[in-house]
Amino acid sequence: MTDQYYKIDTGYVLALTDNTDFPPLTQALKEPDGLIAIGGELTAQRLLDAYQRGIFPWFGEGDPLMWWSPDPRMVLFPDELKVSKSLKKTCNKHLFSLKLNTAFRDVMTACSQANRPNQVGTWIDQNMIDAYCQLHTLGHAISSESWLDGQLVGGCYGVIIGKMFYGESMFHTVTDASKVAFVALVNHLKSQGVGMIDCQMKTPLLESFGGREISREEFEQKMTKLI
Repeated sequence: MTDQYYKIDTGYVLALTDNTDFPPLTQALKEPDGLIAIGGELTAQRLLDAYQRGIFPWFGEGDPLMWWSPDPRMVLFPDELKVSKSLKKTCNKHLFSLKLNTAFRDVMTACSQANRPNQVGTWIDQNMIDAYCQLHTLGHAISSESWLDGQLVGGCYGVIIGKMFYGESMFHTVTDASKVAFVALVNHLKSQGVGMIDCQMKTPLLESFGGREISREEFEQKMTKLI
C-alpha cells in the first residue's frame, strides 16, 4: 500500500492511518516546526508508539490530529532543576497537600479548561483525555497534584516510559499551586532515576525551572537510551 501525503504550504506531510507507521524524524518539516504526520486514531498504543519515537500530538480546536517532533527540543534534566527563592519559600510553607496519581482525569480536565494567553480553545479534548487516562491505567501516565482545603487547585501530568518522562500540561486556580506540584513531580522523577524530562517547546516558565534546548538528534539519542 502506498503512503498518502497531505500537501501544505511548506511541503508534504504523511497522512497517518491505522496501518501506517510514523516516518523517521528527519522527515519532520522545519516550518511549521516539527510537523511530521496528520491523522490517525488517538489510542493508548498509538501514543506509546509516538512518544517512544520522540513524537507528540498537538492540534487546535477543530483541526485534524497533528503529530510533532520539533528541532530544537526543550528539555529539563532533573539534576538541573532551578527553584527561585520565592518559590522555595512557598514550598517550605507547606500550604498545599501534595499528591501523586489520585486525580489524573481531574487534572487533565482542569488543564483543558485553563485560560492561556494567546490561545483560543484547547487541544485537550475528550478523546485525548480518555486516551491518556488509558495510559494512566497502564502505568504510563502520571499526575502531580496540589490540594488546598480538600480542593484540587493545581497540577500537572505527563507520560512516563522507562526512565524518560514527557511533560504535557499544567494548571492552577491558586497562585503557585502548579509550580509547587511541578517541583514535587521533578523531585519524584529524580528519585525514580528518570534522566530527562521532555518539555516540548521553549517557554519562559520552563526556562526559569532550568529547562534548555537541545537538538532533535541529541534528544533522540538520549531518549532512546532512557526508554
